[in-house]
Amino acid sequence: MSEVLEGGCLCGSVRYRVTTLPMMVGNCYCIDCRRSSGTSHCTHALVPDAAFFVTGEIRIHDRAADSGAMVSRGFCPECGSAILSRNAGMPGMTFLRVSSLDNPDEVEPQMTVYASRAPTWAPLDRSKPVFDTMPDGGPQAVVAEL
Repeated sequence: MSEVLEGGCLCGSVRYRVTTLPMMVGNCYCIDCRRSSGTSHCTHALVPDAAFFVTGEIRIHDRAADSGAMVSRGFCPECGSAILSRNAGMPGMTFLRVSSLDNPDEVEPQMTVYASRAPTWAPLDRSKPVFDTMPDGGPQAVVAEL
């Protein structure tokens, strides 16, 4: 895995660079991730804000998560590509959408959350930790377990 990750949106208006390895990479099958991705799940790479550098405008949409914490999802306002999300319960951290990476093979999911909400046709990797919902303690607890 490279210590520098690069990515951006479909039209090229948004570009970013991450200068550290992700703290965690995971799949999420919650309803919000499904709807915001347009498919069965999202794959997120958790990185510290201090190592995340972006050029271009990102439009934010806020919505409360099941936990009540506000989740801010960032999209390119030109092409609509999903770029990132931030959870108010984890200040200083960014969840990158792995689908926005130039080379998504640079990272590999380590776990899955909200598996109980996955469509029946969605394949789950059961060789790694799978949680039916979000573990008690939220994303912080997942990171601590890895």
